[in-house]
Amino acid sequence: MNTSNLLSITDKDRSMERTIIEKRDKSLISSACAGDPRSFARLVSFYEKKVRAFGMGFFKNASDTDDFVQEVFIKVFTHLASFRGESLFSTWLLRIAYNTAVNSVKRRKEYVSLSDDFEVIDTDTGPEEKQLRKLTALAVREALKELPERYALCLDLYFFNDMSHNEISDILDLPVNTVKSHIFRAKKILRDSLADYAST
Repeated sequence: MNTSNLLSITDKDRSMERTIIEKRDKSLISSACAGDPRSFARLVSFYEKKVRAFGMGFFKNASDTDDFVQEVFIKVFTHLASFRGESLFSTWLLRIAYNTAVNSVKRRKEYVSLSDDFEVIDTDTGPEEKQLRKLTALAVREALKELPERYALCLDLYFFNDMSHNEISDILDLPVNTVKSHIFRAKKILRDSLADYAST
C-alpha cells in the first residue's frame, strides 16, 4: 500500500471519528438542555482534560487553572441552549475557554505553549542515545516557549488539539489565512531554532 493510500485511510478514519463524536455530543447536549444533569456531567468528563490543558498554557499553575476550568464550564452550562451545532461542540467550547482566559486578570502576560507535555518517544536504546533524546526534547520545549503568543496558540490548537484551520479561526476569531500564516511562521521559527541548536 502506498503512502497516499495510507493518508487517505487515516483521513477517512479521522472523519468517521469526528462524526461519531459530533453525534454523541449533540445527543448529550439535547439531553442536558432537557434537564438531565448526568448528560452535562458526561460532557464535562469528555472535555475537562482538554480545557485544563488549554488553561495551563495561560495560567501555569494548578490553582488558577482549577478556577478557570470551573468558570468555563459554568459558562458552558449557562449558554448550552444557545449552541446551534454550526461547529463542533469542542470548537464552541474552546472559543468560550479562549475568551475566558484572555479576559482573566489572573492570566500570565503571555500564553505559554503546551511544550511541557512534549516528549520525544523513547525506545530501548543506550545511555548516549537516551541523553540525546532528552536534550532534543529540551530544545523543542525551549523553542516552543520563544514563539509569539498568537503563533503558539495556533500551533497548539493545530497540532496538540488536532483542529482544522477553520476551527482555529472560529476559536480565535481570526481569518483562516491568518491562522495558516501563523502556523507556517511558527513552524519556520521552530525549524530555525532547532537548526541553531543542532549546530552548537
